[in-house]
Amino acid sequence: MLDMLSGEENPTPLVRLHRVVPFRHARVYAKLEWYNPFGAVKDRVAANLIRDAEARGALAPGQSLVEATSGNTGLGLAMLGNAKGYPLRTPLSAAIPLEKRTVLRFFGADVRELDDSLCPAPGAPEGAIAVARDTAAHEPGFVLLDQYANEANPDAHFRTTGPEIWRQTEGKITHFVASLGTCGTITGNGRFLKSRNPAVKVLGVYPEEGHDIPGVRSKRQLDQTKLYFPKEYDGEVEISDREAYALCLRLNREESVIAGPSSGLALAGALRLVPDEPGVVAVVIFPDNIFKYASSVCRHFPELCPAPPGASAAPATAAPSRTEQLMDELIENLKNPYDSVAVADLARELEGPAKPVVIDVRPLAQYSDLHIPGAISLPQAELAQRKGELPPNRDTPIVMVCGIGKFSKPTTLYLKSLGYRHVRSLKGGINEWVRKQQPTAKSA
Repeated sequence: MLDMLSGEENPTPLVRLHRVVPFRHARVYAKLEWYNPFGAVKDRVAANLIRDAEARGALAPGQSLVEATSGNTGLGLAMLGNAKGYPLRTPLSAAIPLEKRTVLRFFGADVRELDDSLCPAPGAPEGAIAVARDTAAHEPGFVLLDQYANEANPDAHFRTTGPEIWRQTEGKITHFVASLGTCGTITGNGRFLKSRNPAVKVLGVYPEEGHDIPGVRSKRQLDQTKLYFPKEYDGEVEISDREAYALCLRLNREESVIAGPSSGLALAGALRLVPDEPGVVAVVIFPDNIFKYASSVCRHFPELCPAPPGASAAPATAAPSRTEQLMDELIENLKNPYDSVAVADLARELEGPAKPVVIDVRPLAQYSDLHIPGAISLPQAELAQRKGELPPNRDTPIVMVCGIGKFSKPTTLYLKSLGYRHVRSLKGGINEWVRKQQPTAKSA
């Protein structure tokens, strides 16, 4: 089974794209990474993390692995662990597609679901990365490989993916493009390709804030990533969920390439960053296939997911209603400086004479473990029933807080609907508060 791992002599396919690429001159190739033995580019990383740990004497028979994951690294570690005798425990976000969480359990992993972002946030005090590190530090027999900080991550691509691409393009590659998550893919490939030809352009693509694409990180999240080295890259671009999923659909239907959403993201960025000039040969990493993302597809293309028999169903071709569109726009518009507040600004306000009331809408257990000093706990699920506990004066300044800034926005709208005139959402939530080293408190 381990002989199936990719390398220069056993590369994953490189295929040229024709129908979704509007270029006249530049050639764009997709590197199909779901041909790795366990279905994703992260199989390379999982194998090299284990190889490196064994070589350093940090991992030995009888020990167990613990690793935070967005799914794909966990899947690779679970299967390699099965082969080598290293059981895997993986804390991960409950927002990760059900398909991945289910298959991880099917592979034998001990899955611990948490309230975290799709790609685990390093600064999250109750997030998957913190839980993994705490497990390795305090539970005997567990070893943390730490794909988010371990140089064996980019080294996997320096050893395998980069040499494959160089050989498959006969050294003619001019542009390399990858989506940005842990940044092992872009960093390792970039280092190898530039070692062969410093003129190769290394380009990164990241999603918008609050995105719905597992395994990748927004610009704010990238600033927390230890393997993110922007000075080594030649360009970056942000791509929206809508553009990424639309191109993902086109890849499947027009190119017959079974690409997942992060592939659509990476290609959309490539089409923005790569010049349409003679001699241009661009290679884009397609991390995994669409089969792990059926639940994500249903969110973005509801017309493809009819209701079960007996359930009320909208017409198969029904588009989102205008009410749903307006609600999405309202939540999106809350990013403006009047309805949201940055961590530094809130910290200053809490030191001043007119302190806002801080309302934490996370579950009580998370609030009890860590919260902004003086914050009131009103979980989102209980807010409607407990609205009598809100300040009686509708002119009271209020700041809503959640884990990563996603769920505080709807609750901000809810309070505005009750007539509160000065309600804002904390940008980045408690995770950003902790990352900026602001004070925290715990409940007794």
